[in-house]
Amino acid sequence: MGDWFESRPWMATWGDAAPQPNVLEPSTTVADLAATVEAHGEATAISYYGFSLTWTEFDRWSSAFASFLTSHGVTRGDRIGIYDQNTPAFVIASYGIWKAGGAVVPLNPMYRGELVHIFDTAEVTGILVSKAAYLDRVRPFAESVPLVVLSDDRDFQVEGPDSIFSAFADLPPVSDTFDFRTVVEDHLDDGFIPERPAADDTALVVFTSGTSGKSKGAMATHANVSNNARQAVRTSTFTPGEGYATLAPLFHITGFVSQFVAAVAGGARLILNYRFQPGPMLELCRRERPAYMVGPATVYTAMLAHPDFTEDHFSSFKRLKSGGAPLPEGLVDRFEEKTGLYLQQGYGLTETCAQVASVPAGMRAPVDENSGNLSCGLPQVDTSVRIIDGSGGSLGPGEVGEVAVSGPSVVPAYLNDPEATAAQIPGGELRTGDVGFMDENGWLFIVDRMKDMINASGFKVWPREVEDVLYTHPGIQEAAVVGIPDEYRGEDVAAFVTLRPGAEAGAEEIITFCRERLAAFKAPHHVTILEQLPKTTSGKILRRTIRADAVHAAEAARKAAQGSAGSD
Repeated sequence: MGDWFESRPWMATWGDAAPQPNVLEPSTTVADLAATVEAHGEATAISYYGFSLTWTEFDRWSSAFASFLTSHGVTRGDRIGIYDQNTPAFVIASYGIWKAGGAVVPLNPMYRGELVHIFDTAEVTGILVSKAAYLDRVRPFAESVPLVVLSDDRDFQVEGPDSIFSAFADLPPVSDTFDFRTVVEDHLDDGFIPERPAADDTALVVFTSGTSGKSKGAMATHANVSNNARQAVRTSTFTPGEGYATLAPLFHITGFVSQFVAAVAGGARLILNYRFQPGPMLELCRRERPAYMVGPATVYTAMLAHPDFTEDHFSSFKRLKSGGAPLPEGLVDRFEEKTGLYLQQGYGLTETCAQVASVPAGMRAPVDENSGNLSCGLPQVDTSVRIIDGSGGSLGPGEVGEVAVSGPSVVPAYLNDPEATAAQIPGGELRTGDVGFMDENGWLFIVDRMKDMINASGFKVWPREVEDVLYTHPGIQEAAVVGIPDEYRGEDVAAFVTLRPGAEAGAEEIITFCRERLAAFKAPHHVTILEQLPKTTSGKILRRTIRADAVHAAEAARKAAQGSAGSD
């Protein structure tokens, strides 16, 4: 069946919508910024609660930070961490690090003890961190980092909702550190000449979310990042000057590449939102009137549920995309009903520098009639996707197997982990760990993670299929399905849900709803209604955490039942 994938059937479906040329010439992030400055230098580059910079100013500020880094010993190939929210410091520093010849290591602002593993693995020589977070979270783990620069968001905040910035009270001075805005302003007139990184130099070391085990540092080259950013510009069809709101966090690969670096490459106005909260995000949309936005399904769900939500908040948008987590068809329908906008899903991974498949502008993703699974899109025009069996052989259309990806955005290696590189990126083809299939027209469907499959009495149950049904229930807002131990079935299907505001639904009703729409072995036997589901800060629902809690509760109930029987 290899010949079928080699024929790239998705290209016929792309048709005239396919970007030309299909294969872009290799470039770098620094070269892409230079092109944008030359073409749109006096246009607004970033907006942040009343603070703004033009592209010329952004270029100058990032060069100033590069000059500071170089004067303090940062050299080509050094890795510099960024531990911050969606702020001007984050984006300016990223290009400053690249201009100094270094690589950016974006860090999840919720990390604490996890920083030990990351600092040990990445061997960062410097870190930019928000002052409050440094004092509260990072300082105990950063003793080995020679260079620490602190940012204070009050240095950039001109206006904004107090709920976002309430954590920033008067903060004491910190010795042996530098202040971000001060060092930038001190080096603005240095006349620094930036490094010109090569296309195969490392630009990013992004640590995987760890949802399936210990995190690994994916090493993305400048060519990887630039390619996917420029493809995002072409497939999103945004034009210079239009607003791109940072719905996704910048430390996540979707936010970093598909919105931040893509906005730079395409000359869009990057509208920074400190961190996602549904109310302030809705207000930002009303005030700034962006045209584009991308984020996980969970944040669209949260905005829909907010009491201030109106159609007007989205009246300026030309396109909305979802990435980073599965997009249920039920959410797509509800959002379109409320706003008239069709949410278009994309698919990608840290190791692919974000999207490798997306729904082209003007198209609607098909829904698999057997499972109700919504397609995540067509492979990018420069990307190859195969569905493979356990031995790496290609499967045919409609056959379910592991998704494998190759192309110019796939990272070449994991940092200091040759075994993982050989196992997961053999010959440059990424074994994603995702289970999926492709229809005869090249539409890609993601079934689930391989490790999340439930084996109930010998039957395979993919949690995603059950979740898609749960999302069609009128009272359910969010859902997660996991397998829990069962003495009779081996594993049993358990669902954990939250309800929409004002909705009423009981466990038995939800179970009955699923049994009417699924085979008996797939329908959950256990439903737990929660106030909220645990998530990563990038919006992914943490099935691993839910499963561990469920297994613990089931074991405790089993022991209690045994104790009760013994006392009788």
